[in-house]
Amino acid sequence: MNARFGVTRKTALGITALVAVAVSAVPGSASAVTDGDRGGSDHWGLITRNTIGSPVAALRNGPFGSFGVTGPSARPPYGTGSLGIEVANNSTSLAPPSEQVSFGNEVDFYGDPVLGLKQVGFHVFQTGENISYGGPGNMPNIRFEINPNLTAAPATTYSSMVWNPDPSPVTNRWSPYLDATTTGTWYLSGNAGTVTGCKLATQCTFQQLKTALNDGGPAPTISTAAVGKGRDYMWIGAVDGLRINRTIYNFEADHVKTRRTS
Repeated sequence: MNARFGVTRKTALGITALVAVAVSAVPGSASAVTDGDRGGSDHWGLITRNTIGSPVAALRNGPFGSFGVTGPSARPPYGTGSLGIEVANNSTSLAPPSEQVSFGNEVDFYGDPVLGLKQVGFHVFQTGENISYGGPGNMPNIRFEINPNLTAAPATTYSSMVWNPDPSPVTNRWSPYLDATTTGTWYLSGNAGTVTGCKLATQCTFQQLKTALNDGGPAPTISTAAVGKGRDYMWIGAVDGLRINRTIYNFEADHVKTRRTS
């Protein structure tokens, strides 16, 4: 099956594996803010155990557009590249049959305090087609695998902490920064969601989630951080400028670069 980015899914997944070990020497575009880029991380890539089906999460150039769109929203917010994502809604033999993809980092955030998260968010390239597939809320998300360390559930040592964004304010172009600490909703998977009440069916604000996790026991810790999509609707788009606290992760075609913010 040909990917919408002009390469096959098999090829795109191969590229994803290769770019994780590339060292970037290409400066950013003159029309983008790149003077803050300071190296990068080799630890970003497809999290295979959290990926279902044959989706695509590949570092790429662009997107630039859509056609007729000009100005800052016609290009990635940092540099010239982004993380391209493709998932299908009906392509596996599982129930549900939809795909899931997770592009993240299983090394650099391990052991960090969940309650230390102050800034989280990203920019997204949303299309009108994606809205037709699953409505305005058909968006990628940010996921942290965590040890919740809940006093009320000491045996629960794993949960996914997921941010579901509000609908993008624009389509067929790059969005402004979407702040996960003030917009959208969060939930915890599994027993942690049941105990805290911040579960898929009754999602919480960022502050409500942190309050629920701060229940007097050992501090909850992060295991991994990722951008993902699924399992629900088909989605083809891109993400850039992932922010976690003071670091912005600039997804470029050859590498994940980092820049510090004030």
